[in-house]
Amino acid sequence: MTSDIVESESQQKNDLYDKDYYLWVQETIKLLQHKKFNAIDLDNLIEEMEDMGRSEKKAVTSNLRILLMHLLKYQYQPEKRTNSWLFTIREHRKRLKEAFKTSPSLKNYYGEVFSECYQDARELATDETGLSIEIFPKTSPFSINNTLDTNYLPDNI
Repeated sequence: MTSDIVESESQQKNDLYDKDYYLWVQETIKLLQHKKFNAIDLDNLIEEMEDMGRSEKKAVTSNLRILLMHLLKYQYQPEKRTNSWLFTIREHRKRLKEAFKTSPSLKNYYGEVFSECYQDARELATDETGLSIEIFPKTSPFSINNTLDTNYLPDNI
């Protein structure tokens, strides 16, 4: 009998999560605030927390790829430089710095994925510029630190 009650409560928690995500979030917050831990939809809460971490990492990777691609374009196509490129460089630096400010441990992740993101940026720069991938160095000409430096722009080749 108690097993049926527990299953029914668990199903109700999952139903709310599936039917009205925002309401599920609000209800979960209230339950946490009132320390009603037994009433929390723990499986979905754990899944959401894991997704949040993955989402933060994906944002770092995405912003870094775009930033590196624009730094490559800036360096290797000086005749085509635009204010739009400068805006994109500044904007993605700001996004990364904000991520590191709110989650300092993401800076370690930034270092871990820097080389991989640079390789992706080479491919993206090739697609956007029409230049051969061989034009762009196999290892990043930009350091991990100067990539984030608001005063840094690459020199012409």
